[in-house]
Amino acid sequence: MKRALQDRQATQKRKKEHLRLALNGDISSRRLTSGFEQYSFVHQALPEMNLSSVDMHTSLFGRSLRSPIVISSMVGGIDEALVLNRNLAVAAEELGLAMGVGSQRCGLDDPGSIVSYLVRDVAPDILLFANLGAVQLNYGYSVDHCRRAVDMIGADVLVLHLNPLQEALQPEGNADFEGLLGKIETVCRELEVPVVVKEVGFGISRDVAARLVDAGVAGIDVAGAGGTSFSCIEISRAAVADHNDAFSEWGIATAESLKMVRLVAPNLPVIASGGIRTGVEVAKAIALGADAAGIGAPLLKSAANSASDVVQQLSGIVKDLRIAMFCTGCSTIDELKNTNLLVQRD
Repeated sequence: MKRALQDRQATQKRKKEHLRLALNGDISSRRLTSGFEQYSFVHQALPEMNLSSVDMHTSLFGRSLRSPIVISSMVGGIDEALVLNRNLAVAAEELGLAMGVGSQRCGLDDPGSIVSYLVRDVAPDILLFANLGAVQLNYGYSVDHCRRAVDMIGADVLVLHLNPLQEALQPEGNADFEGLLGKIETVCRELEVPVVVKEVGFGISRDVAARLVDAGVAGIDVAGAGGTSFSCIEISRAAVADHNDAFSEWGIATAESLKMVRLVAPNLPVIASGGIRTGVEVAKAIALGADAAGIGAPLLKSAANSASDVVQQLSGIVKDLRIAMFCTGCSTIDELKNTNLLVQRD
């Protein structure tokens, strides 16, 4: 009992440190960008359409979204997460977007922290993602734990996140990933809701994506390098002197990871996240093959202030997506997915 309490307290302490660094520190990848700056749209000076006719509606896992944007999984399990998650959820509801919560390990291990994840009362209609670390399946978690995470928040989809580098850098990390794919396959087969697998900022390779497809995942979030770097966070948090910045340049850029995943998963829902900041980058992600784009850390400061600040920030991103579609002559998301106007720069 005492050990379990100590483990819960250590997890919550770690989450508080992650949030503090995400809000106040320099936690972006040192070298890698998202890769989207290597692409540009061929401007259409005669789009032959009205800006107001651009329709950004799409569907993801059978649910309708007004724009192809997911508020990425970030926080949960600590007191500060309550306000952040609810402000993000209010914005998602108002704008018709999807949203994920942070890892629910705290909620499963400490029922008192469950309230920090609860958003259905303010966002009854959004596509909502539950979230657990896939590696926990090697540390006692089962399909039932996954089911409890989904039920805990009334989620539509379960995200299992992969984070081997983060776990390896954590002094207290869980780094036994042996035999994990088979357990992911079991969850995909037995859980009642779709299962999405995502990275946490280092990208999904072509080989890993192919194995995940064979395991039966319902979707993949590439979560590539170029945005928040958990290697930088863990090095800063633990002051791991022997690592220095050795892993600050680690990972697959988001745009490259997206292309890799789409090659082996042509019919699977794919979310592009990792360093996406603008509506133009959302448009580039869709044109490169994503079904939706995930945005996370850039929203945290707005979420710490108010739901209206989040709405304002996201509305600007949605507006720029609309303009990008207008200036490429794409009136729908399907047209944007199939455009040949995104070209790689020399």
